[in-house]
Amino acid sequence: MTLQQEIVGNAMQMAIVNLTPGRTVYCEAGKFLFKTTNVTMETRLSGPSNGNGQPQGGGGGMGGMLRQAMGTAMQVGQRMLAGESLAFQYFTAQGGQGTVGFAGVLPGEMRALELDGTRAWFAEKDAFVAAESTVDFGIAFQGGRTGMSGGEGFVLEKFTGHGTVIIAGAGNFIDLNPADFGGRIEVDTGCVVAFEEGIQYGVQRVGGLNRQGIMNAVFGGEGLSLATLEGNGRVILQSLTIESLANALRKAQGGDKQGPTGGLFSTHAG
Repeated sequence: MTLQQEIVGNAMQMAIVNLTPGRTVYCEAGKFLFKTTNVTMETRLSGPSNGNGQPQGGGGGMGGMLRQAMGTAMQVGQRMLAGESLAFQYFTAQGGQGTVGFAGVLPGEMRALELDGTRAWFAEKDAFVAAESTVDFGIAFQGGRTGMSGGEGFVLEKFTGHGTVIIAGAGNFIDLNPADFGGRIEVDTGCVVAFEEGIQYGVQRVGGLNRQGIMNAVFGGEGLSLATLEGNGRVILQSLTIESLANALRKAQGGDKQGPTGGLFSTHAG
């Protein structure tokens, strides 16, 4: 049964989730807004791995406990490398229908994705908001060359299993399929929010090492790289990048150090 949820709001959207008794959703720490009193909240380091919101035990006895502890440590280590929250918060309705509210951390849209077990979804870090306990949260590492060139693209969130996962981004969303544009699109690396399994994600240099390539990199505001998305499947892009938002805030505070040269000489380190 599809999770009962509604995304409300405009500039800063929220997800309102209605839980039937015994049903569990989890979120990244810091993205919970409110809940009804009959919804329990538990914070754990482990992610769901057996479809019922409970960490996978790996058998009984001391060996099972050790395997569970090692599995949890590996999950936490991956999330640390990705810069994600170390813990998840789990919400379960007790004795009747309950309601929980979630939100992202930036002004922008949210989107509910339905997983049917046939295709995974990948998202940029910090896009995850909440999911059913039947959805597994993992970390996917892009190839070192792609990631080191692309900045945002080195570490991705990966969602598998069955059920609903809610993601958030900055600004407005647009849904595209590269197959509708000759099979390939090129995007500012900070504009990619999520894409389906089967889409090939990469990073390429903006132009060659010639006069126009240098002009694009220095004055175009994109730096040296663009993300490439190829294949047939859904891609979600956002209209606002975190770096452009940070630059606008610095400029409003009189601290803009980027100047007219765009992204290449920006002092922004994020």
